[in-house]
Amino acid sequence: MKAELLYEGKAKKVYRSSTDSEKLVLAYKNDATAFNGKKKESFPGKGRLNNEISSLIFPYLHNHGIRSHFIKRLNETEQLVLETEIIPLEVVVRNLATGSITKRLGFKEKTPFNPALIELFYKNDELDDPLINDDHALLLTDITLAELREIKVKALEINTVLREFFYTSNLTLVDFKLEFGRLPDGRIVLSDEISPDTCRLWDLETNAKMDKDVFRQGTGDLVTVYEQLLQRLEARV
Repeated sequence: MKAELLYEGKAKKVYRSSTDSEKLVLAYKNDATAFNGKKKESFPGKGRLNNEISSLIFPYLHNHGIRSHFIKRLNETEQLVLETEIIPLEVVVRNLATGSITKRLGFKEKTPFNPALIELFYKNDELDDPLINDDHALLLTDITLAELREIKVKALEINTVLREFFYTSNLTLVDFKLEFGRLPDGRIVLSDEISPDTCRLWDLETNAKMDKDVFRQGTGDLVTVYEQLLQRLEARV
């Protein structure tokens, strides 16, 4: 199904589909990175787990009216997606304060944000993906003000759907990162992945971390935690 390698990132390889030039194949890697690539390790089985988890979540979003680039899971580590022109913004949605925002702005850990807080980061490895405001986004990318507003609305809609999705698996969606891309006709859709690499998820009762923070902080076995997360999600669907 895959042919030409188009791009290799920290967590995935992107190929042109050999059967349809308008589609891509995302191949999930076993690598885990943190702190903008400063910490890196490989975990056998991680790529399969992230692919399986994303392949559960995207159809759920589709069923709730949120369109994405996802078409179908191809095998253990690969999925078929629509080709999109990625907008170089990371859209972070925060429901509770943790991580960098507590250090940057002094919020107390677990401070709730109601409504959810949206932050924008410029996707640029050389600059370590800096936090930016709306005016920066308009200057640094080709996004329009109308598109930026649309992305923020979509991000909050996705947050509403995902919070309920994870809640039914006894999980709190603390925060998460989204990326968006343009289809050839100009429509903006959710792209990239939704997985424990891109979401902070805490057990609803114990607050145990069920995401990449166990790797960032060295507090648990990443593959074991991801496997437990997948089992919870499979049980609810």
